[in-house]
Amino acid sequence: MPKHVRLISFLMVCSLWSMPKAANAQALIPHTLQLDGTKLEKQGLSLAQEAAQLAQFQQVELALPRARLASQLAPKNDKVWLLLGGLQLQTKEFDGAIASLKKAQSINPKNGDILFALGSANFQQKNYQAAVVNYQDGLKLKPNDPEGLFNLGNAYFLLGRLPDAIAQYNTAVSQDKKFWPALNNIGLINYEQGDIPGAIKQWQSAVTIDKQAAEPLLALAVALYTKGDRQQGLTLGETALRIDSRYANLDFLKENLWGDRLLSDTKKFLELPRIQAALQQPANSLSAPEKQPTQ
Repeated sequence: MPKHVRLISFLMVCSLWSMPKAANAQALIPHTLQLDGTKLEKQGLSLAQEAAQLAQFQQVELALPRARLASQLAPKNDKVWLLLGGLQLQTKEFDGAIASLKKAQSINPKNGDILFALGSANFQQKNYQAAVVNYQDGLKLKPNDPEGLFNLGNAYFLLGRLPDAIAQYNTAVSQDKKFWPALNNIGLINYEQGDIPGAIKQWQSAVTIDKQAAEPLLALAVALYTKGDRQQGLTLGETALRIDSRYANLDFLKENLWGDRLLSDTKKFLELPRIQAALQQPANSLSAPEKQPTQ
């Protein structure tokens, strides 16, 4: 869960110059004000906190310049560079993000979150093997981190190392019993391997944890409908798409690691008149997806 960041007042420097002094009718010569490094750092940290709060409300474009300035005012703080790198990742500034994260790592090589963020940078650029190394290194520092375990599982997933992926997902759930995205992804693997009952069990468990989780709810709906339980499948499908209609987009589902078998069955499901009618209702939510393959 993201930490609540409290806004702290930021005092702007009004002037970098003191009042000039005259000397024997010569030109006025200003002298530089000696800045207090400690105060500047505090200001930088305040800016970083403000940027973090803006980011929580998806105001990335407003958060990014604050984070950049914070990194200049507090250049020795690894968390500030990590924040900047994370924001740059969100705006797809991969080179800048990696540079910021490497700076953070040089300051604090024992911060596992930095390695996880580097893994995300490589993952988003489809450099999955490098991402695996980053996630593994991060887990050496934070071995019980569910999100780190989950992301390592996703990297294994896309490398085709499915048993390794399932092992990481199971470990993530063992660390956090409510971490439904890992259960969801085990279901995705089960379905592609033809284990439909196993997939249904995983998605049912995920939905039990979070009834508003649209992804496992839609996957469960498709699986139930395809195996013949049409009424329940349609009802669950309507509910899922009212929660988040973005899951009606096959490209979006593919980005979330849905495989060919499930995508084919989902395409047929989405074309059903009752599901099409549900998608036309104005109550459809456009909320952000609950789970992305790189979080």
